[in-house]
Amino acid sequence: MRHRQVKVNGDAIFFREDGPADAPVLLLPHGYPCSSYQFRRLMPGLADRWHTFAPDFPGFGYSATPDMAAFGYDFDAYAGFLAAFADALGLSRYALWLHDYGSQIGLRHAIAYPERVAALIIQNGDIYEDVLGPKYAAIKMYWNDKTSEKHRPLEDAVSEEGFRHEFIGEVGETVAERVPPDLWKLHWPLMDTPARRRLAVGLMEKLEGNLNWFPKYQAYLRKRQPPTLIVWGPEDGYMPAASAVRDFLARVHG
Repeated sequence: MRHRQVKVNGDAIFFREDGPADAPVLLLPHGYPCSSYQFRRLMPGLADRWHTFAPDFPGFGYSATPDMAAFGYDFDAYAGFLAAFADALGLSRYALWLHDYGSQIGLRHAIAYPERVAALIIQNGDIYEDVLGPKYAAIKMYWNDKTSEKHRPLEDAVSEEGFRHEFIGEVGETVAERVPPDLWKLHWPLMDTPARRRLAVGLMEKLEGNLNWFPKYQAYLRKRQPPTLIVWGPEDGYMPAASAVRDFLARVHG
């Protein structure tokens, strides 16, 4: 595993890299509340046959936090960043690992650059509104009533306890005891700045507009039919197992 930095649009971006230089490339855009750290064990496991790259998005992990006037901190901005990151490293053809927020970002990137995407791995990535899980309840309440009272749960979620709940708050004890507390204990201090807390809340707000992209994601999968592996953790309050079934049907039946 190499731990590196690269300049992307003038900003210092941290990323992890593993695997042989001549192997097929796999990009791993992370989800929330995460960074490339979430892939620290997966990447060595793939390094015998994949050349893997996992960046920390702007405003996450060890990457820079550009001023909000210079970077949009929405899903379009991050999709554009992913293309710029690949360009900075000279990557023109690769598979994409799509997970959580990374699925929204990666699919927008795939729609914009279909010729670049050799294959997909979809892991707990939501693209069907009718099968969104119960953890969307607080966010939907804010969408329907944009008051400070309904906004407060979004703000409260951006905290160490909120991060802990994202990782183990909805899984059984057998799974929870296998999840290292490092995931939230180490990541929260990196996110505990006014700018980063604000952008994290802002991404939850912007999930509402993301719903308009769901039909586009579905159309991309049906039309392009990229080779796809679908893997799923069933104990997911945002993207339950029904989401995986819908993804599978889109791939099989088109």
